[in-house]
Amino acid sequence: MKENMREKLLEIKEIALNNINEVTALEEIEQLRVKFLGKKGELTSVLRDMGKLIAEERPIVGQIANEVRDELEEAISSMKEKLSEEMKMAKISKEKIDITMITNKERLGHRHPLLATIEELEDLFISMGFSVVTGPEIETVENNFNALNSPENHPSRDLSDTFYITEDILLRTHTSPVQIRAMKEMGAPLRIVSAGRTFRFDDVDDTHSPMFHQLEGLVVDENISMANLIHTLDIFIKELFGSDMKTRYRPHHFPFTEPSAEVDVSCLKCRGKGCPDCNYTGWSMELLGCGMVHPKVLEYCGIDSEKYSGFAFGMGIDRITMVKYGLDNIRLLFENDNRFLEQF
Repeated sequence: MKENMREKLLEIKEIALNNINEVTALEEIEQLRVKFLGKKGELTSVLRDMGKLIAEERPIVGQIANEVRDELEEAISSMKEKLSEEMKMAKISKEKIDITMITNKERLGHRHPLLATIEELEDLFISMGFSVVTGPEIETVENNFNALNSPENHPSRDLSDTFYITEDILLRTHTSPVQIRAMKEMGAPLRIVSAGRTFRFDDVDDTHSPMFHQLEGLVVDENISMANLIHTLDIFIKELFGSDMKTRYRPHHFPFTEPSAEVDVSCLKCRGKGCPDCNYTGWSMELLGCGMVHPKVLEYCGIDSEKYSGFAFGMGIDRITMVKYGLDNIRLLFENDNRFLEQF
């Protein structure tokens, strides 16, 4: 009985080793492990008959069985490592990228004219001592209108002019709510600019869009006057368009500033001499609005209007971009036409 079991174990080992050496996939090696070493495998089946052996024979057959099991387990493990390495090398070879290979030059993007203008404006004001702040595009009616001294019957509060989400939430119509948030959070003194997208209902044409970009600035401190505002804007315009540029301030009305003004600049094409582009006036279109911060706005934000005063200004970045790059249609900025964008 002992010899039969010994021969059977050696036969199982030989067959198993031959099968292991012939496998080509990890799934096959796992199947062989179950077939020969599993709970219902051939080796286990032979060992079930050990109870029929006499006491002296059992240790001998058990030792042979252990040696066969160890040898098969080692052969299976070695084959698994070999197959895994082969699969790894095959994958590396298949996915290999020749970094020395000459390819067509990739097309690299660049700043959109709007982004380039925003960054240029922000950098300019940073050099003048301003800080850049941001705020949400979805705003409260409180911050967008009430805190800015806009009466309830103001046209901009009409449902047909503003994108309302609820009665109290809307898409901001200007970036002025950022100034309200900054004054509430930081108090005075304050010197900030904020740029971003704003939204108003408007028919799309060459110069109008329901979504546009604004940059607004705010200075609040003691003894701030209209002279400070004019001096700041004159420096900004000369730095942006050239030292020969002139400015013209026309009285206007904004509910959040008093007094208020609109600012015209020299025609960029003729530099103020007069040409067909400016109807021979020497002046370009209105560039921005400005004024002294209304005392009610300061008080609403918790700032003492007896101690502090301030000025604010706001401009359409899309308009400045159009003037700067000589564009005649605002839609060009939003159509993502590569033929247009590649010019800049």
